[in-house]
Amino acid sequence: MRFAIKTRPEHTTWADILDVWKAADDIELFESAWNWDHFYPLTGDLTGPNLEGMTTLAALAQATRRIRIGCQVAGMIYRHPAVMANMAATLDIISGGRLELGLGAGWNQQECDAYGIELPPLRERFDLFDEGMEAIVGLLSRPTTTLEGRHVRLTEARCEPKPVQQPHPPITIGGKGPKRTLRAAARWAQQWNIVTETPQRWLELKEILHGHCADLGRDPGEITCSINVLIDPEKGIGPAVEQVATFREAGMDLVVMNLPHRAKPALLEPLAEALAPLA
Repeated sequence: MRFAIKTRPEHTTWADILDVWKAADDIELFESAWNWDHFYPLTGDLTGPNLEGMTTLAALAQATRRIRIGCQVAGMIYRHPAVMANMAATLDIISGGRLELGLGAGWNQQECDAYGIELPPLRERFDLFDEGMEAIVGLLSRPTTTLEGRHVRLTEARCEPKPVQQPHPPITIGGKGPKRTLRAAARWAQQWNIVTETPQRWLELKEILHGHCADLGRDPGEITCSINVLIDPEKGIGPAVEQVATFREAGMDLVVMNLPHRAKPALLEPLAEALAPLA
């Protein structure tokens, strides 16, 4: 089993996030570090602070040297796919080829209403996501891309310079919708990430993912399965590690440890020591 960390950029400061990522960069057990792509907090005071995900990711790429970096996950509704492709290529270059490209359809009604961002009905949103994925992969991997979609139209579009990682940075698709999300993961993803508390539910969804892979002729072994496990600040590391162990027994590939708000670097060493026997 492999391990990562996630710092939620809500109710925290840049200094706290920076300190934790720099400390994680020195702990080999943690292969990657993640944030999220939201403009409002998702817990607690929803009017509180929340740092923007992609700009902080660029800064964190410069502040680290080894750990892979990613966002769980960038909402397709927030940025035109061509803009997202250029951002991804630049982030991969800044990080020296360490980007994990997390992408999702988007869902947050509050943010969209506040900012005047259109949040289409679910089917249309996933139509946009599928076209956006095709555009992003094309722009990152081919000299030019032309796409005549309903939502995304490109005409001999270029994205230069190309990312360090070819044909493109590994793509993480997050979510557990059995029809559209899992089919998109089967088609495009090198990693599929979900949040669920029980290994049994993950195994049920994994079977659906494998069914989509069979339909598309994709080897499911090419897709890393990852789960997020939250560390409750009141309960400490122990219960979270116990939950990790249950997912290890079920065959999970990668566990992303969601750190408490304003976590300090001192948390990481004991966390790594507790997780090491499960690696």
